[in-house]
Order: sequence, then structure tokens, then C-alpha cells
Amino acid sequence: MHESPTQRSETPQARTLRELRESGHTYRTVKAEIRENLLARLRAREPRFPGIVGFDETVLPHLERALLAGHDLVLLGERGQGKTRLIRTVTGLLDEWTPVIDGCEINDHPYAPACVRCLKLAAEQGEDLPVAWKHRDERYGEKLATPDTSVGDLIGDVDPIKIAEGRTLGDPETVHYGLVPRTNRGVFSVNELPDLAERIQVSLLNVLEERDIQVRGYNLRLPLDILLIASANPEDYTNRGRIITPLKDRFGAEIRTHYPLTLEYELALIRQESALNWREQGEDGAAEAGLSAELPEHLVETIARFTRLVRESTAVDSRSGVSARFAIAAAETAAASAVRRAALTGEERPVARVCDLPGVVPTLRGKVEFEVSEEGREVEVLSHLLRRAVAETFRGTLGGMDLSALLDKFSEGARVESGELTPATELLQQIGPVNGLSKIMAGVGMGEGDESPGHAAAALEFALEGLYLLRRLSKDEVDGGAVYRT
Repeated sequence: MHESPTQRSETPQARTLRELRESGHTYRTVKAEIRENLLARLRAREPRFPGIVGFDETVLPHLERALLAGHDLVLLGERGQGKTRLIRTVTGLLDEWTPVIDGCEINDHPYAPACVRCLKLAAEQGEDLPVAWKHRDERYGEKLATPDTSVGDLIGDVDPIKIAEGRTLGDPETVHYGLVPRTNRGVFSVNELPDLAERIQVSLLNVLEERDIQVRGYNLRLPLDILLIASANPEDYTNRGRIITPLKDRFGAEIRTHYPLTLEYELALIRQESALNWREQGEDGAAEAGLSAELPEHLVETIARFTRLVRESTAVDSRSGVSARFAIAAAETAAASAVRRAALTGEERPVARVCDLPGVVPTLRGKVEFEVSEEGREVEVLSHLLRRAVAETFRGTLGGMDLSALLDKFSEGARVESGELTPATELLQQIGPVNGLSKIMAGVGMGEGDESPGHAAAALEFALEGLYLLRRLSKDEVDGGAVYRT
């Protein structure tokens, strides 16, 4: 997903504790902020989690209930189901700006200083305590759990530099805070939680229950104000997996995610996430960047169907899943193939065609975990499923259309050669004028503005491939392409 920069309002003016009180600011915990802002959006029927596709009726109601209840939670799902993306959108429910004591490492609120440094500063300066402001985008912390993650990374450790400066080992100010306390008064995410070593999981127990931290014998009793959200693979998040039972018990909610349930959601996800999209960037921007080609609707649908067929295939290990990034990478690779053709042949406006799809198979092979019995057949399996996806899309778009005018072109032994380096104009010259071309283009979703040679070639080549897959034409594979014939 490609996020646009957040539009920020002006930073509030209060710069001291006195000015903050005079402004009428009230202190709320992180979970209270999220709860009240979520309720306000629910009442106003406003989007709560922008950019999240396909979870409206399944995952999001559970997430909203957990946030309203003030629960720390864990999202369970296979790879590429949008868990991290969903976690990051939760920060949008925080207040846009929140005050912190200026210079505080753990974002203490001016009304409730907690760390040793801020307690001293508050006692010394009173109402003149300096105040800074943090935007909600800065109140998010994230750690991908890896076996080498240490307690120091997450919680904190003694800082040897501060010891060397002459401070005593028992001084709490010698502690270097880890990622969790540094995200105090914010949202912290641990991705792939079961991958943490058990002793590291133990370090999170106090954070979740007692809301304090301990560092090498220091009992700091810092009242952390934090929403902790974790993600995990369901297979690992069991007593038989790699999660300790006490930590599992600390989370208030477990929420299952899933892959897009319908073809429409799959299509929406590809359109939203794909980087190479002419329509979104505009012709001028695409031409200047030299990076984009248009991906017609029928190819987007083919890629969506292909992704769903791979997920359902018995040759694929269902426990590992097939990530949404599979479809996104396929769309971008097909568009990149058209860009490459344009660069080599001089096409001015590249449009992806069916001939650009086979090139995605080698690229995507590494994104899929196959069953042991299918080792060595990965390319064969994916190629077969891709042909099925093309055939299904053809039946759904042009299957009921009269294509006799196109078939008549082959009645006298005509041959049409195509390939990833065959320009659109050359393909059209081989086919010649076709009665009903506009209907074929409309059938695959092309409308006003889709009148370039690239669009016409994309529609006709798709029709030829569909006729071949339905055994109404023959096709010979040649180096770098194919020859359609009777």
C-alpha cells in the first residue's frame, strides 16, 4: 500500500505547563483516546481504517470491539494478509497532537511526569515546565521479532557510557530505554511475536499486566501508557507452537485475519497497491518517469483469478499461504514487461498484453511454498494455473460474444505472431481490420480514452488467447512468443 503523507494541522501553541492548563487541555490515556475517537467516527459513519480492503464485515468489527474494550490484542493470520498494515492504521485513531515534557525520552505527559529526569524537572520548574508536541504519526513503534532480539532492544539496558561519565550503577538515569518505553503513550507493534525467544517473551509480561518495566534489577515502576498489538501465524501461536502460555493469556483479544474472500476484493487490493499504474499517475508523469504502463482491467482480473487459483491449489502448502504481495508483484511485473517492450520497440504508450503474463511465473515462483511432492514442477504448476485464470476471465468477459469476424481472419490459413517484444502496431497489421473491434474492447472493460493501438492490440490478443484456450484456434510456441493459427 502506498500511503500519502498525512495532512497535519498547525502545532498547538502551548509551550509551558501553565499555558497548557490555560488552554483547557485534558489528559487521557492512549486507550481512552482511541476509544473516544473511534466512537466519534462510528457515530459520524466516517472511515475508521482507511486503505483496508475486504475486512469490513469480518475483521474490523472484532478489532473495533477490542479497541473499545481497551484490550491489548494479537492479529492471527498467514503471511500477506495485511496484519501490519491494519496495525499501522490504528494510530489514525489517536489525537492528532499530544503534549509531552520537552526532551523526555519516554514521552511523559506534562500533567503526569514519571521518569526520574522529568520528576526532577517538574519539581524545579513547576508551572514553567517546558512542553513539546508530538504528532500521532510519531507515536508508533514497531519491532519485527527475530531470534536475536534482546531484552535491551525491547525494554532497555544499562548504558555503559553514562556509567563511564561517573554516575553510579544504582542511578536510574543510567538506564537506556528500549523500544517499548520509548513508545510510551503510543501504539507499539511486535510482528511475528512467536519468533521471540521465550525469555524475551517473558520480558513483555509486566508490560501487558503490571504496566511497568524492569531493567537488570532496577524496578523502575514506570507507569507505561501503551497499546500493545502483536501479529502471529496461527500455526505458531499455540501452546504447541512457540508462544508461552502466560503471555498468550495477557492479550485481551485474538483476531483472525484472512485473504480477500471475493474476486472483487482481490481486484480492489491489486488496484490499490500496485505501483505501476498509468491511470493513477497520469500520462505525463508516467512518460517522464519511464516506469509505468497501463494494466487493462481484463489483465487485472486475470491476475486476481490466478492468485486465488494458486491459493486453492493442492500443490501449494496452504499453511504458508499465498501473500497479497503475490498478486501485487504479478501486476507490477506484467506492467514492467510492457515498459520494457516500449523501450526496445519505441512504443509511445505501453499497454500490457496477455504476452506479458508468462514472464511473471519465474518472478513469483519464490513467493509460493509448494508441497514436497511438487518439487521440480513449480513452473509447470504456476503456468497451468495462469492459463486457467486467462480462460476463466475470457469466459466472463468475451465468452458470450460473437467472435466469428476474428475467426474468419484465420479461415484462409492466416497466422498471427505475437510475443513480449512484438509492438502493438505490428500485431494489429498482422490481424488487419476486425468488424466488431469496439465491442471486443468494451467487453474487456475498455471505454472512452482507451483507443490507442496498445489498447486494441491488448483486447485482440486476449481474444486470440481465449479462443486458443477454448480450442477454437491453435497456437505454436516459438522463441519469445507464439503463433496463432487455425
